[in-house]
Amino acid sequence: MPRRLLIALAATALLAGCASGAVTPEAAPEPGSAFPVTVAHKFGETVVPARPQRVVALGYTEQDAILAFGVVPVGVRHAFGPQDDVFFPWADAAAGDAQPVVLPREGLDIEQVAALAPDLIMAVTAGLDQQQYDVYSKIAPTVVQPAEYVDFGTPWQVQTRVTGQALGQPERADELVAGVEAKFAEVKAAHPELEGRSVVLSGPMYDGSYPFHATDDTRTRFFGALGMVVPPELDAAAGDSFFGTISRENASMLNADVLVWQSGSPQERAEIESDPILAAQPVVQQGRALFLEGTDYDALQFSSVLSLPHLLDSFVPQLAAAAQVGAP
Repeated sequence: MPRRLLIALAATALLAGCASGAVTPEAAPEPGSAFPVTVAHKFGETVVPARPQRVVALGYTEQDAILAFGVVPVGVRHAFGPQDDVFFPWADAAAGDAQPVVLPREGLDIEQVAALAPDLIMAVTAGLDQQQYDVYSKIAPTVVQPAEYVDFGTPWQVQTRVTGQALGQPERADELVAGVEAKFAEVKAAHPELEGRSVVLSGPMYDGSYPFHATDDTRTRFFGALGMVVPPELDAAAGDSFFGTISRENASMLNADVLVWQSGSPQERAEIESDPILAAQPVVQQGRALFLEGTDYDALQFSSVLSLPHLLDSFVPQLAAAAQVGAP
């Protein structure tokens, strides 16, 4: 999925130690009494009969949640970045020297997935519809997001626990979530200036309009966990989708306390900076807009149990600085 398309949709090696909020994936436990397990989701229930040995990461950012449990998927869907490297820096330690089959981001070949002989297909971040789910379920047990979440809107905690359940490691899932939530609590306490401040997460123009992410998007949840809020009029405009768009005539809707631009490339940043309408907005002129780029950009797209500790350490100081500009 191209970086810009991720806005419309959908560093160092892995930090270690729960004290820092990072997670250290452990080897999968030996087969025991956990199976079979039944996982409920938006299309019903999926039974995983035995401990999976060949897991396919069908979601665009599915691999992190799987790697966190010491399981390396045999197939990973390419989302963005290098075509031959689907593991990002925060997940490199967990992935080791594994070389899974890289599945295309678009035009996914069902036969290619079947050829991997999976015994579990994880698709929490795949945005499957009922027909697609039915097809993949004929290949192997397939798990999508719980019914209460929109496509691409499942919180990282829920994805971690759903994945842990499917892999027979629910207790480990609770440990992983607790570690990262503790890191969030620590960072939030250190930056009370973020509490209650409004934030808009945007990026380069999409189909002639300015994109934004609603409260229920996985990326925006990062800011919500730090006490920030999306302007309610933007949530209303997004409706039941995880994102929406603003016309050039309504660009003033971008004027929150902080405006964060996702920039996946130098070209995207140049496009944003050269836009006279954006440059004229008070949030920009007053220095309350900032770019999220590089590994920070990548980490936010994943918003996973593995990537979020990196983002908390790297990006929050910049975010806090922008929030304090002009603050009472």
